[in-house]
Amino acid sequence: MNVSDIPALNASLNAIATVLIVAGLVSIKSRKEELHRFFMGAALIVSAVFLVGYVYHKIAVQGVHTPFNGVGAIRYVYYTMLITHIILAAAIPVLVLRTAYLGIKDRRELHKKWARITYPIWLYVSVTGVLVYFFLYVWFQQAPAA
Repeated sequence: MNVSDIPALNASLNAIATVLIVAGLVSIKSRKEELHRFFMGAALIVSAVFLVGYVYHKIAVQGVHTPFNGVGAIRYVYYTMLITHIILAAAIPVLVLRTAYLGIKDRRELHKKWARITYPIWLYVSVTGVLVYFFLYVWFQQAPAA
């Protein structure tokens, strides 16, 4: 695996986390607590692996970011999404760990209150993480040098 492969791997991890987060919500809405615990635990692990990969990639490329090559109005869409993604992603580790802790400790009412905040933010960050990858590496990728 090359350093250039890590963004695709990270996008895949974000996509898997998205599916697991939604499956966790569906499970708890169906009153399947054990299944909910499984999906949310798996989402937490997948997200943690993503975070390690993200930090490793940033270190490996010495903080150099991939430029966005879109032009026109799409730049506003991309940068609005990116800024909200970055701000909310910074909060996610604390929110997820606190929500998980409350669930593990069976503090249901507090867990539910935190989950109502954490769930949509975590889902947004996971989905926009995948979208950032597509914007940078698929839809508006830099043309190869001639």
